Amino acid sequence: MARPRKRHIQQSLFKQRGGKRARAGRRITPGRYRASEPHRARPKVTKSTPVHVTLRVVQVLHVLRTLDTYRALRQAMVCVYRRANFRIVGISIEQSHVHLLVEAHDKLALARGMQAFQISAAKRLNAVYSKWRGLSFKDRRRGCVFTDRYNEEVITNRRQARHAWSYVLNNWRRHNEDRVPELRGFAIDPFSSAPSFDGWARPIRESWPPTYEPLPVRRAASWLLTVGWRMYGLIDPHEVPGKRTDRQRGTAASDALRALGLSPLPLERAARRRYSDRRATGTASVGEREGRT
Repeated sequence: MARPRKRHIQQSLFKQRGGKRARAGRRITPGRYRASEPHRARPKVTKSTPVHVTLRVVQVLHVLRTLDTYRALRQAMVCVYRRANFRIVGISIEQSHVHLLVEAHDKLALARGMQAFQISAAKRLNAVYSKWRGLSFKDRRRGCVFTDRYNEEVITNRRQARHAWSYVLNNWRRHNEDRVPELRGFAIDPFSSAPSFDGWARPIRESWPPTYEPLPVRRAASWLLTVGWRMYGLIDPHEVPGKRTDRQRGTAASDALRALGLSPLPLERAARRRYSDRRATGTASVGEREGRT
């Protein structure tokens, strides 16, 4: 009996490489709730380019917004406070992760400073967990606290610096932590360096408890985090970090230019032109069409 004829599929002349493909990329490791940080070379860091760093902890420690963990992270910040080539200028503690605004002299100084902070924080957080569970010294929790390499974003321009300040200090509103009954009366996040920040758009009058100890952050030294970001307007304490439309960006920048005594007309015309184009193509949002933004 003759064998069935094999059908050949016409192949392309040149082999295709790269590009977006279905189910491509690194798989999530079993036991993780998100993909791990890619092992790429760290970007260049200088004195004039601050860095936004995100640290994520293991799932059993997703309770960082408590008094004991607050004190543990505060002590870890004290350990790296006096470093000459590394400084933490902003911080926000969320339930499962920590946001940091950091200034370092170079890439090596950033790596060593973050290493020191993570080691100190891990020891203290493990001690807090062991205390909660009533574990003996022999059975205390040891090992991994931070799930992965830290994520970093180098800040290179003024708008990015303004977004970084807002994202870090108002991040509790993004995660709805401001709706917690114990924190509803606060305008700024007590689990962040917001009490030490001087760039709020309105006066902050908070009556902190006498036992409250603010997080020890250093004063920013880079031009982007001290002067440059203010061109785009001071930060409202009720601002929720997230995406904004072109009209919102144009309005914020126009207010900042008016405060500096400059004319915002060219910028407003460009924003109106972009909005008109979006309406013509049907890509404008409902809020834009109703004039709420």
